[in-house]
Amino acid sequence: MKKILYTKFQYIDELITKLGEEKEFKRAIRRSNLYKFWTKVAGEKFSEYSKPYSMLKGNIMVIACKTPTVAQELMLRKTDLLTKLKPYVESLKMTVTDLKFDSKKWHED
Repeated sequence: MKKILYTKFQYIDELITKLGEEKEFKRAIRRSNLYKFWTKVAGEKFSEYSKPYSMLKGNIMVIACKTPTVAQELMLRKTDLLTKLKPYVESLKMTVTDLKFDSKKWHED
């Protein structure tokens, strides 16, 4: 039986460094950080029934809503939400041009 030698191990710090340099990984981290601010932007009342879902082309943030009523109420407040979201978006060097509210995307955690 032939003996197998494992000699091409990589240290975890090397892997993390390589991962941190990838464009897609950086984008995912920024989006994740932006999503964490939703409670502050929407307020506790609406953050219970809505949560960031994804980003579409054109820098449109999709918000999953528990009910169509919540989606409609947030739609009416869209301008205010975009204004509140702006400082967080700018601090992460991102752009959000619009918000889309979708009750079909809601899933309980």
